[in-house]
Amino acid sequence: MTAEWTDGRARAALRRIFDAAVASADPRRSIMRVLPDRPKGRCIVVGAGKASAAMAAGLDAAWPDVALSGVVVTRDGHAVPAGRIDVLEASHPVPDARSEVAAQRMLQAVQGLTADDLVIALMSGGGSSLMVAPAPPMTLADKQAVNRALLASGATIAEMNVVRKHLSAIKGGRLARAARPARVVTLVISDIPGDDPAAIASGPTLPDSSSLAEARAVAARHAIALPAAAQTVLASADETPKPGEFEADVRLVATPQLALEAAAKVAREEGLTPLILGDALEGEARELGTVMAGIARSVAAHGHPVAPPAVLLSGGETTVTIGRGAAGRGGRNTEFLLALAVALSGHAAIWALAGDSDGIDGTEDAAGAVIGPDTLSRARDCGMDALACIAAHDSYSLFARVGDLLVTGPTLTNVNDIRAILIGGRKGQHIHASSSSS
Repeated sequence: MTAEWTDGRARAALRRIFDAAVASADPRRSIMRVLPDRPKGRCIVVGAGKASAAMAAGLDAAWPDVALSGVVVTRDGHAVPAGRIDVLEASHPVPDARSEVAAQRMLQAVQGLTADDLVIALMSGGGSSLMVAPAPPMTLADKQAVNRALLASGATIAEMNVVRKHLSAIKGGRLARAARPARVVTLVISDIPGDDPAAIASGPTLPDSSSLAEARAVAARHAIALPAAAQTVLASADETPKPGEFEADVRLVATPQLALEAAAKVAREEGLTPLILGDALEGEARELGTVMAGIARSVAAHGHPVAPPAVLLSGGETTVTIGRGAAGRGGRNTEFLLALAVALSGHAAIWALAGDSDGIDGTEDAAGAVIGPDTLSRARDCGMDALACIAAHDSYSLFARVGDLLVTGPTLTNVNDIRAILIGGRKGQHIHASSSSS
């Protein structure tokens, strides 16, 4: 394409790229290619996560001739009818009483099975808080306190899951142990860097290679204040099932890498050269924003590591460490973008979009946001100070004020964050960055 990269054109292209990534992970379509052989006996379906209801609906429709029943739990607002499979809703990211009910119903559903029966576990991101069975002597209140402390600690998702598994009566392989001798097949929509299935929903049907000692080390490393009952559990000898106790049959329904590849395909159709930087970029959101701004500037100024017009694509889950006194609104994607905008300082040829593929960035009602060359100037016109918003973790408020939030509603899937930075041209090329936004 030779058309000029106006603000409206760049924003529209970024939205199509993001939408393509999310559509590639639609569980109702993608689940069909990974179904196991039909069982001789019954099929019991259990599941937890933001995509579990949509996965259950696809499974129910695919197997009308199988004796099938079960229960899955998803986040509030993410439920869809799933035929013979009951769909529950619970709280995310901090569990509530419904999360505990859901876990108990799943444990009950897999009792009394035989070797002819099949358990299909539908797991996706968010499952850890939606399916909660506190290990005795812990209570639900203890588990809620642990989750809040983990979310504010700066620990990585992998580190959080090590702790969660060892404080649970269902995670870390314990659901699969309860289902024996039935065969267990786990269908996963991955939102984890590297697609480690044992880390998704804290691996309730997979052997756990981590240990109680590692869980204690995570808590100590991040100075996580654990309730007394949780400390008692971590000091016990009640380990999770380890590799070798049972075989694990895991099948990936959708992954971040596949989503990025779908995004790259649409980018090419838009006349952009895509460069996938990886599906596992982590670290502090604001710091990654600064680093990515440097790469984008290099593309614009020197044509390295890719010649423009181009789009830099990445996935993975960044971290927002909440400091004392910070009471703003925002998630990791909006904080990443605001830091990116500050580092770009109104660069005339660069636009970006970042959003959570599930449609919810953190706890807000937006998936993320979009920035362009005029983001900071429009924010100033609205009386918003970008640096102050970053310091207060209040990026959502700024993007809401300037009208640049990315609002999709629940997408019923989850392959983690999708970030796209569009560089329209190099220095000296004709760029119309001041055109009106679409």
